[in-house]
Amino acid sequence: MNDTPLTALLVEDDARLAELTRAYLARHAVDVTVSADGETGLQLARRHAFDVVLLDLMLPGMDGIEICTRLRQESDVPVIMISARGEEADRIMGLELGADDYLPKPYSPRELLARIRATVRRHQGKLVAQRPALERAGLRLDPGARAAHLDGELLDLTAWEFALLYALAERAGRVLNREQLIELAGGDSAESFDRSVDVHISRLRQKLNDDPRSPRFIRTVRGVGYLFVDPR
Repeated sequence: MNDTPLTALLVEDDARLAELTRAYLARHAVDVTVSADGETGLQLARRHAFDVVLLDLMLPGMDGIEICTRLRQESDVPVIMISARGEEADRIMGLELGADDYLPKPYSPRELLARIRATVRRHQGKLVAQRPALERAGLRLDPGARAAHLDGELLDLTAWEFALLYALAERAGRVLNREQLIELAGGDSAESFDRSVDVHISRLRQKLNDDPRSPRFIRTVRGVGYLFVDPR
């Protein structure tokens, strides 16, 4: 991954920060296109197949919330939100909108690079591509195609959601805590925060139409973590 050139769109209205970030990432094989406003950034994201979009939350005109919402309606491009609004509620909101990750300002360019690589690696399916396809109670997971089907219908999952669901399904009947899930999905504890796994699980349940009070697939084990209901 370190030697593989990547392309990123950085939507950031702070010109100095944008240039510092662009210059650092360029030294590490990430070719960055910079946009200073939301509308231009959205159009660039639509016209070009970037490996990742780095999206400031507070932008002139169209803000990061609207950009992320629109992108998720038409694309599965990985999105990392970057914002001075670093409270947990803001991070949760970003993830609920469909962002893959959320990095509060001020951030270390080195940490941003690590998150870019991890996010793109998940999106490209390299973490589980060699794993076998799984079938569990009407759910089929194909890591090679990064495709999930429920009762024959294709599910629209982000890379994080697919990786979490595969980790749970592969270990059906076993309780996994949040740290284990982050690791199995190809992340690390520094890449996340306490509630991030909960938000991704909540989005998964919505897409699986899974009632947490009477789960078909994912059960919460209070105070411990989550398990995939063993269909046997």
